[in-house]
Amino acid sequence: MTGSKFNEFVEIVKRLRKECPWDREQTNDSIKAATIEEAYEVVEAIEKKNYDELKNELGDLLLHVVFHTVIASEKNDFKIDDVIDSIQEKLIRRHPHVFGAVKVSGAEDVKKNWEEIKMEEGRLALLDGVPEMLPALQRAHRLQEKASKVGFDWENKEDVWKKVIEEIEEMHEVELQKQNSEESDNEKLYEILESEVGDVFFALVNYSRFLGINPENALRRTNTKFIQRFGYVEEKIKSTGKKLSESNLKEMDSYWEESKNLF
Repeated sequence: MTGSKFNEFVEIVKRLRKECPWDREQTNDSIKAATIEEAYEVVEAIEKKNYDELKNELGDLLLHVVFHTVIASEKNDFKIDDVIDSIQEKLIRRHPHVFGAVKVSGAEDVKKNWEEIKMEEGRLALLDGVPEMLPALQRAHRLQEKASKVGFDWENKEDVWKKVIEEIEEMHEVELQKQNSEESDNEKLYEILESEVGDVFFALVNYSRFLGINPENALRRTNTKFIQRFGYVEEKIKSTGKKLSESNLKEMDSYWEESKNLF
């Protein structure tokens, strides 16, 4: 995008803020959820390799960047030039191997330097930079990844797998306790069980990291596969003139097995 094109785009957003009743009413808070949604739509287009759609979704995301900035500029918080200056300075500062004299041997050195530079910028703790609003699986992956950069990590994959099994067994043990407990103890045991389930997920995220798999991407792919396969089951049952509620597990399972050959 040329400078003139970008400036023209900013002016369009400013005009919307002045002349459109809906745009005029918005705040940074009121559109923050939509900003997250637009980011996920970008990811969806990438995963589908739909580049026409990716072009459109990136435009929508860019609109949110400019929209948030125009709202902020009206309150004299910052302007679009400040946003651009900030990211330019950050990119130069965090890439001393490109814009300075630092030597690196590969991508791992780059990531290690990146974390060290962020700490020098004023972070009080290594994990401060992992957003609380990230999806839980993705956040667990980033927390573990960042801790590993300073040596807080397992030495081998086999030990991580043993930890997964250990956490599953602990979860099951608490589940059995809950089943056999008095009703008055259920609430406390539920909290413990919830914690144990979280530990299982955390351990599985760790193992997936050792496999080189991003757990968020993996689960999203499985969700898509489930939707496709269950959709096949639903269509097959409808083709017999029945509703899903009129079917049974045996029939649904037979169609589910068929769907595995398709999805």
